[in-house]
Amino acid sequence: MIVSDRAMKFHVTLQKEPRGGYVARCLELPGALSEGETEEETLANIKDAIRTVIDMMKEQGETVPTEPAEVRELIVA
Repeated sequence: MIVSDRAMKFHVTLQKEPRGGYVARCLELPGALSEGETEEETLANIKDAIRTVIDMMKEQGETVPTEPAEVRELIVA
């Protein structure tokens, strides 16, 4: 998950909303949620949200996740 001294890799979901726009969520940081009108705007916004959550976690003395979330596809009937 740590890519370099300053960069970390996170998994995000990008979901198109029925009424327009998109919502993005970070799997490793449940508090990181964002939205936008386009995919590009939404991805830029979720990066900012991730940075904000990481800063808040550090300020509160919490550990920032360093292991990636497991992503699995599940079919529910």
